[in-house]
Amino acid sequence: MSESKVIYDKNTLEFVTVALEYCALVENTSTYTLFTFVDKAIKIMPLLYLKATLLPYLYEPEDTDYQDCFITEETYEVIRLRIAELMGKEDSFLDTFQTDMKFSDTPIAATISENMADIYQDLGNFAALFRRENEDVMTEALYFCEVNFRLYWGQKLLNVMKALHSIRYNDDFNNEEE
Repeated sequence: MSESKVIYDKNTLEFVTVALEYCALVENTSTYTLFTFVDKAIKIMPLLYLKATLLPYLYEPEDTDYQDCFITEETYEVIRLRIAELMGKEDSFLDTFQTDMKFSDTPIAATISENMADIYQDLGNFAALFRRENEDVMTEALYFCEVNFRLYWGQKLLNVMKALHSIRYNDDFNNEEE
C-alpha cells in the first residue's frame, strides 16, 4: 500500500475518529461528573489502544519538517489540572510498570491526570497535523503518533486503564453515583 493510501486506510480513519473522541473527552473534562468522566474514559481508551495497534506500518519519512507542537505547555497544564480536580483523591495510583520499580522497595505513585494529559498531548498534536489535509504532513503525523504509541503513550494508556477500572468497578464508587 502506498504511503498516501495509508492515511485514507479504514484503520487509520477509525484511529483518527477515536483519537478525536479522546481529545474531546479530556478537553471537556469540566462538563462531566466524576462518574461520567470515568465511565466514558473506560470505554474510549480501550478503543484507542485497539485502533492504534491496527494502524498500517509506515517507514520513517525522509523529510521531518512538519513536526509542529500545537499542544502548548499551558494547554497541557490546563488539561492536567482539570482532570486532577475532577479525579480528586482518586487521581493517584501505584504504577508498577516503571523500569525504576525493579530497583525500588518503595511503590512509585503516578497520577491519572498526568498520564491522560501526556496521551492528549501526543494525540492533540497528531490531530492538528492531520487536519492540515496535506498528505505528506498527515503521513508524517501518523508515523510519529504510531511510534510514540509503541514507545511512550501506549503503556501510559494501559496503566491509566487499570487505575480507571479499579475506580469504575469499586462498589463504593458505584453506590455514590446511585
